[in-house]
Amino acid sequence: MMNNPVIFILMGVLVGIGASFTGLGGGFLMIPLLLYLGYTSQNAVGTSFMAILVISVSALVAHNKFAHVDYKAGILLGMGGIAGAQIGARLLQDVSTASFKKIFAVILAGLACYIFFSK
Repeated sequence: MMNNPVIFILMGVLVGIGASFTGLGGGFLMIPLLLYLGYTSQNAVGTSFMAILVISVSALVAHNKFAHVDYKAGILLGMGGIAGAQIGARLLQDVSTASFKKIFAVILAGLACYIFFSK
């Protein structure tokens, strides 16, 4: 794993822009970058969530200034996400990094196709 703080800060800037612009949470960018740097799938996901927490708070503040936040919907989605996050973390424990890369790639490709072909 690379421990150069400048690389991590630059990655954070790129992910912050991507996450704030698309609303995809940043994991779609952060995970591949961390895997490239040699993190296991479990460490990449956990580290990504820490970074996304910080990025999300900042993005929330910025979007709130433009009145682009539906707090009720966000809180309800977050409540469901709490349960889903606990389940997902437990499921990931038994997935190899090689398998995770394939699963993640299929999810990203499916998402890309959906966005590309949607009206």
